[in-house]
This record gives sequence, C-alpha cells and structure tokens, in this order.
Amino acid sequence: MSPNLVPVNSLRRHTEAIEATLAAAAHDVITSGYFVLGPHVKGFESEFAAYCGVDHCVSMANGTDALELGLRALGVGAGDFVGVVANAAMYGTSAVLACGAEPVFIDVLADEATMDPAALAETLRVRSLKAVIVTHLYGRLARIEEIVEQCRAAGVLIVEDCAQAHGASLSGRKAGAFGDVATFSFYPTKNLGALGDGGAAVCADAALAGRLRQLRQYGWSHKYTNELAGGRNSRLDEMQASMLRRMLPLLDGWNERRRAVANRYASEIKSSRLSLCAPAGEEYVAHLFVVRTPNREALQAHLQQAGIQSEVHYPLADYRQPCFGGRYSAQVLPVTDGLCDSVLTLPCFPEITDEEVQRVIEACNQF
Repeated sequence: MSPNLVPVNSLRRHTEAIEATLAAAAHDVITSGYFVLGPHVKGFESEFAAYCGVDHCVSMANGTDALELGLRALGVGAGDFVGVVANAAMYGTSAVLACGAEPVFIDVLADEATMDPAALAETLRVRSLKAVIVTHLYGRLARIEEIVEQCRAAGVLIVEDCAQAHGASLSGRKAGAFGDVATFSFYPTKNLGALGDGGAAVCADAALAGRLRQLRQYGWSHKYTNELAGGRNSRLDEMQASMLRRMLPLLDGWNERRRAVANRYASEIKSSRLSLCAPAGEEYVAHLFVVRTPNREALQAHLQQAGIQSEVHYPLADYRQPCFGGRYSAQVLPVTDGLCDSVLTLPCFPEITDEEVQRVIEACNQF
C-alpha cells in the first residue's frame, strides 16, 4: 500500500500503539500452560458480560458460529422461519440455513440500513416467525426498542447480531442487552478485534447460557457424552482471550474516536451527489462510515485518484447470491437492492489522522 494512500482501515496502526501490551498478553498465556478454556477465557467472558450489562457470555471460535449456535440454543430448527435483513453479507442467512430453518428477508431503512420496523410488522402480519435476527449494521443500533416490542407481542424470539456494534448504547443499555441472545464477532477489523478469529454469545438466562456452552463443545453434558444435537468444536482460545482482555478497557476510547471522525464526515461532506447519515450519538460506534451514491464506480475512481481507499459493504443482497441458484429470484426488497447498488465505505478507524480525514472530506466535496 502506498504510504500516501488513506486506508479504509489499518490494523498495523491499531496494534502498533499497544504492541507491548499484546506481547505481555501472549507471554502470560505461553507461561501459564493453559491454552484452551482456561483462566483468560473465563476472565474475558466475565468482563465482557459485565461490559454488555448481561449475566452471561459464552465465547466461541467466530461470530458466525455464535449466530448459528445462538439460534440452536433457542430451539430454532427445521421447519422454522427466521426474519433477517439481506444487506449484511449473508452471515445471518448462513446461520439460519445451517440450522435447517428458512430465512425470511425483511427490508431495511434507507438512511440507517437496519431493519425497518414497518416492514417487520408487515411480515409478522402475514407469516409466523420463530425468531428475528436484528443486525446492528455499520456500528449503528437498529430500531431495537420498536423491534423488541413487536417481537414480544408476537411471541417471536430476538437474536441481536452485534458483530459491528460493540459498545453502542441506547437509553443506558448496550448492544447485546436487548434480545434473548446476542452475538459478537472479534474478527480483527471489528471495533473490538482479536489477532485472529473469535466470537461470543451473551444472554441473561442461565439455562440458555448452559446450552450455549454445551453447543460450543460438541454438545457435551460431560466429557465425551454428546447430549445436544448440533454441537461442534467452537472455542475461543486462551491466546485471543488474553489479547481481548487487554483491549476491552480501550474500546470506549476507540469508539469515541471513530464517532468523532464519522460525525465530522457527516457535518462537513457537502457534495450534492452523495447521501449520508446525520451526526449521531452513542447509538453509533462507527464501525464503518458509508455514503450512498448512484455513481459509485465514478466516486470510487475519483477517491482512488486522490489517494483514498474505499470499499463496498455490501454489494449483493443475500437473496441474489449465486449459491442459491435462483431460489429467491422472485424476491424484491426495494431499499435493500438500492443500498447494495449505491453504498461506499470511506476510511474510518481510531488511528486515522485529522489530516487524512480532511483529505477525505475535500475529495468527496470535489466529486
């Protein structure tokens, strides 16, 4: 990467500032003799549950496993229907299909890219759902209070997908504290990212947490006794847990910086050819900053010429993925399709400099 290119994200910058801390975390594990489900996993689970404001955290190998096992722990299986959005790269849809259930695609809000409560209400009017996966996309909380109210009234279970929303909060409650179960990814690019794969499910119910712990380790009730169907080997290792314990106290500061950058973009990008969200508060932790334009390829080329990297999150609705072979060819969600055709992600990460932010603003305003 050119030294003058403004990156969408820079993991090297992110880890460089805490390299000594991470090295110490690795040393702790190496000298402990515990490498799987040891004291750092237990410590991180306790600390992350407290951070989210819930009673239980069950760590796993990645966020997609957490989604699937969260659904399984709630009893979702063959013949069930699960509401999902279709503009979030197939993770929720993949988890539903892995359980043998059927996804029901629900349209999103144009400005926020999260589930539209009105579209959910219409779906609940015509179809019985077992559960709904509420994806907090781009670091922005969905209209979670409205969605929870609708789902509770209909007897529908709620899974929060918080993979992009670590630390976002509303009315004093953090992402992960609203649903029956909530799932997180600790992939390195996330707001709280490990140095490899990792994930977790959090919840308030002790029995549900117990099922999650069984499912992450083969469905065991006791060693070598597989009691629950659908279990697998999905464990967060001690090394990643140790790293995450060192980074968790830094998360709120990183989120504040992300939000400051995003709100500066929202306030200072004035191009009439771009649509973007208004400045936001604590309900938004700016995992990604996304603009919308019908001229995406032209904007991306313009930014590249100005030395600014950009990416598309996400270009293809779930129901248009080639793996389905046209199974959902009749599906049309106007807002979802429009966003997939128009979204573009600008550089936004804690270590981006003010000068780089200014370059991005100026380039967008010159478009």
